[in-house]
Amino acid sequence: MLDTKTIRTREADVRRGLEARGANVDIDVVLALDEERRSLVTDVEALKNRRNVVSKEIGVRAKAGEDISGVKEDMRRLGSDISEMDARIQDIETEVGSILLTIPNIPHSSSPVGADAEGNTFVRSHGEPRAFDFEPKPHWDLGQSLGLFDLERAARMSGSGFPLYTGVGARLQRALIQFMLDVHSQEHGYTEILPPLMCNEEATRGTGQLPKLADEMYFIPSDGLYLIPTGEVPVTNIYREEIIEQPLPICFTTHTPCFRREAGAAGRDTRGLIRVHQFDKVEMVKFVEPETSYDELEKLLLDAEDILQRLGLHYRVIELCTGDLSFAAAKCYDIELWAPGHDGWLEVSSCSNFEDFQARRANIRYRGSDGKPRFVHTLNGSGVALARLYVAILENGQQADGSVVLPEAIRPYMGGMERIEPPV
Repeated sequence: MLDTKTIRTREADVRRGLEARGANVDIDVVLALDEERRSLVTDVEALKNRRNVVSKEIGVRAKAGEDISGVKEDMRRLGSDISEMDARIQDIETEVGSILLTIPNIPHSSSPVGADAEGNTFVRSHGEPRAFDFEPKPHWDLGQSLGLFDLERAARMSGSGFPLYTGVGARLQRALIQFMLDVHSQEHGYTEILPPLMCNEEATRGTGQLPKLADEMYFIPSDGLYLIPTGEVPVTNIYREEIIEQPLPICFTTHTPCFRREAGAAGRDTRGLIRVHQFDKVEMVKFVEPETSYDELEKLLLDAEDILQRLGLHYRVIELCTGDLSFAAAKCYDIELWAPGHDGWLEVSSCSNFEDFQARRANIRYRGSDGKPRFVHTLNGSGVALARLYVAILENGQQADGSVVLPEAIRPYMGGMERIEPPV
């Protein structure tokens, strides 16, 4: 969340940032309300000081036998004025707070300026697309022929967009999750977390999902809880309303199911596992000092890339332009895997620096070198997301005989299995 001081003292930067995002936000309302509030605060403090002085005088004059009825009436009017002004200040703060929750983060100066995804820029790629001497199949055909998942039965249970993994298919999902958690926790220095899968309104507001993405989240009215759209929500909120007393950076990784109502517009991406309402994801979250947050972002990105490199997959890194950034991000990289059966790129990770945007909303602070509380910078990235990783492994590993060769890195988690064979 931006604060009124930032908007007031960096007005030109804020306007440029919001314009670059294409955000239709009227900060003039915020500035006007803030000016009114500051003026009222000055006036009411003066009245309160006057009340304190006169209150002392009343006691002295009363002891001296003077008539103080007129002064008491003035004090009653003064108290009424103070109450009205305090109430107006509170109303302004509530109104401004509500508006600030709808204003997106300001893009970092290094983020490319663009209106939409067409303005995203290529950073680098790894590997080469596999050459096939046969027509590669899409993953939904592979999954059906190999008995890895059953989308029709899943749809009878829950509707479209909810996968049902079966047999070796379920084991592959579990193996990929275990592999990623082991790499991040044992080699990349992250502490593994197993968080709740439902969060309250305050937690989802803290990371920026609310109010903007309310329609895309599953909500349980009777309990006032949201099914998490990403592990970022509960893990970032571990330190909500706290001052972190331990050294930074703090790095967490988690595996969670994720739940999202919005699963894409009609079209080919709605087939199979590419866009679903429930999917698994291994997430990385960092709490860092502001001075190091952009170095930590680059490390976060490399940690996500390392997973894909170990799996031998062809991918590219894209830097998002200002118009394609998420609501809370100041800078973001996407990692996309090549899926030959789908004949397209699939996003499997977004690595973002939110600077202090989430920390202000969730009131997460640490003590600087001077001992004074400061807002941390928060970062998060998928490390990485299923089911698109699953899709890429199937489509890139498929063979002409219908089998799928598994990446070497995952074989120990599959009991030494080297390939998934069609059932006899």
